[in-house]
Amino acid sequence: MSEESSGNTKKVEVVLSPALFPAYFESTDCTVVVIDVFRATSAICAAFESGIKGLIPVANLEEAIKYKSEGYKVGAERNAEVVDGFDFGNSPLGFKDGKFKGETIVLTTTNGTKAVDVAKSAANVVIGSFANLTAVCEYIEKADKDVLLFCAGWKDRFNLEDTLFAGAVAQKITQNLRFQNISDSTIAAINMYDAAKTDMYGFLGSSSHRKRLSRLNMEEDVIYCLSLDQTDIVPVLEGDIIVSNKS
Repeated sequence: MSEESSGNTKKVEVVLSPALFPAYFESTDCTVVVIDVFRATSAICAAFESGIKGLIPVANLEEAIKYKSEGYKVGAERNAEVVDGFDFGNSPLGFKDGKFKGETIVLTTTNGTKAVDVAKSAANVVIGSFANLTAVCEYIEKADKDVLLFCAGWKDRFNLEDTLFAGAVAQKITQNLRFQNISDSTIAAINMYDAAKTDMYGFLGSSSHRKRLSRLNMEEDVIYCLSLDQTDIVPVLEGDIIVSNKS
């Protein structure tokens, strides 16, 4: 009997908001994929693709200010806008041209970096976005652990775009028979992705965060965040620092 059909089936569960994380986090021996499509995890992937050495995610502005006082380049975003006094926000387009190549930078965001902090006790914590979809799926299969697809949402609330990405990952990895112990939330995410995958931009047209970004003239960010496989890097949390899985 092959490994795939041996009965050692891994759980694949979608956590639809940080408020639900404690209900799903039953063991630290799992892979948690932190998802904040608009825009933190997309920006983190873009930063590593542009050549940064590492990224320190922090949950609050007080920590971010401390790192800035120590000489780090620090990004801070709240409510989709750059916080005054910081070096950058969470736009993936802000990392064009290797702006911070070779540096370890710091980032705090409304939802994404807080989700990383919530998940940090898991054996594997990785950063997922449409920009590294295939690479994330390959990482999950190699890790061979139960999977929590952890949607950062918006201030503990459900959102569409993170659930779409969770559905995309779940659809891919459940083709492997080792990853077919799926929850109702996973089924819902897969069905949503199936309904949206041919036109995710249109599907999200009336979503709350898409409208929020549109009001701020960030349509280019939206297009980037919904574009598939722009990098084969999977950012992974090691201690308190996110690094490239290829480093």
